[in-house]
Amino acid sequence: MDDGFDPERAGGGTTPISLLKSAACERVRQTLGTEGLARTSPFELAEAVNDAIEDMLTTATERPDLAQQRDLLREVVEALQAEKARSSTADAEEPEEEQAELDPLAEVEKTVAPEARNKRSTQVKQQVMPLLMQRIDISVASTLNPDELRAQIAGIVEEIIVDLKIQLNATELRNIVRLLVDDMVGLGPLEPLLADETVTDIMVNGPHQIYVERKGKLELTDVVFRDDAHVIHVATRIVTEVGRRVDESSPLVDARLRDGSRVNIIIPPLAIDGPTIAIRKFSDKEITLDMMARQGNVSADMSTVLKVAARCRLNILISGGTGSGKTTLLNALSRMIDHGERTLTIEDAAELQLQQPHVVRLETRPANVEGEGEITMRHLLKNALRMRPDRVILGEIRGEEAIDMLQAMNTGHDGSMCTIHSNTPRDALTRLENLVAMSGFKLPAEAVREQIQSAVHLIVQVSRMRDGMRRITHVTEITGMEGDVVTTQDLFRYVFDGENADGELVGRFECSNLRPHFMPRAEYFGLGKRLMEAMRCTGM
Repeated sequence: MDDGFDPERAGGGTTPISLLKSAACERVRQTLGTEGLARTSPFELAEAVNDAIEDMLTTATERPDLAQQRDLLREVVEALQAEKARSSTADAEEPEEEQAELDPLAEVEKTVAPEARNKRSTQVKQQVMPLLMQRIDISVASTLNPDELRAQIAGIVEEIIVDLKIQLNATELRNIVRLLVDDMVGLGPLEPLLADETVTDIMVNGPHQIYVERKGKLELTDVVFRDDAHVIHVATRIVTEVGRRVDESSPLVDARLRDGSRVNIIIPPLAIDGPTIAIRKFSDKEITLDMMARQGNVSADMSTVLKVAARCRLNILISGGTGSGKTTLLNALSRMIDHGERTLTIEDAAELQLQQPHVVRLETRPANVEGEGEITMRHLLKNALRMRPDRVILGEIRGEEAIDMLQAMNTGHDGSMCTIHSNTPRDALTRLENLVAMSGFKLPAEAVREQIQSAVHLIVQVSRMRDGMRRITHVTEITGMEGDVVTTQDLFRYVFDGENADGELVGRFECSNLRPHFMPRAEYFGLGKRLMEAMRCTGM
């Protein structure tokens, strides 16, 4: 068959792109015929062109590189598409549809399931990785930033793929380069999830089950690791960055990523089904109380009362369940701290994002291999009181540090804040009392409650509801003691009314219209009028 391709005319077997283009067009015309060409879909046409180009390149002594091959494929498909449009005698709708196909290769890629693309990319990566490691200087690669490394790896990978005679398009090549770079300098399969702004949590349950949270709902992803060893390798890379370790002698650890995302890791033998990683992603957005009011997390009046409470240096306890938004609310409240105040933060894994200029951040340290050198929150809290803080912010009360935090709140460090895990404001008080008992102090229950009621001024309860929305359900003020019972009053509470057609909960933030117990304090700070205006509300 005379297909218009002559290697001799092309120059001793070296085929110029222009000759290849005309030869490929002619071969596809002869293969499909005029009628077949008119009926062929963009996907079928791209396949036919690809087959024609591959057949012709088998007789060439020098193959174009991958980028040239892709450009050639695109040009031939576009030329034949234009030819179809000119010669078509169909109705006016068909040419418009065909003109809308701006990228025939994109149509080819759309027909391939994401799972199949990911599986193929992973298989090719496993072939390429050993050869890449032989050709790259690790000591030099470790000094490059990810973009420079990605550019260098792309060239080496292209050479390896040509040597292995693996057929890839440009998209597949980019995917493989990304996988290789992520494995070498990033967190492997987790990198795309970390880059996705819609993802708030990442949960790795062994190598083959990775969930994410989007808009308060959990979703299973198609991301996988090779095996348990691959997960542990990524976990080790995370904890090494913050000077910690994860192994059989220390199988669970709290850490953080460079961007501030919080990480918890637990590996076998404690995790029976494989290594587990839980990542609470750091948000680039600066969440404020005003933004929370616009999103429906709080009402405008509730937002005003919380601003006044933080500015008046009330001691605030934020209560809620896991993932309810306690840390986000703590960050928002901290924006009310005066820039002239010295603030100390104490956390297991530093994740607070305070915007003030005078902030000292402290972080706990686990024990070493010999079981020595551990620095707990209690150690840091005791030391913090010697550092002349105006406010102390404790990431979370979960143990014996509760008594020290109460003492700090009672000894001139007004405006301190902390979080605690509990379901209601009353439960928060009970849990705080139980945590004080864990500290080893032999105090009567009445004495502990007296300490709590004099230390804590306000409890803010947050909840992640079943529609995925985080809402503040109670703003509760501690008013004193009646006998041996701590008395409280709700300033605001969220009242559930029903559900709309989209599955979103419908409710209102109801104001009690009561005079806040801290009104004299608000007046002292010149904020009494604003507080009264907010408390004369009728709800939403």
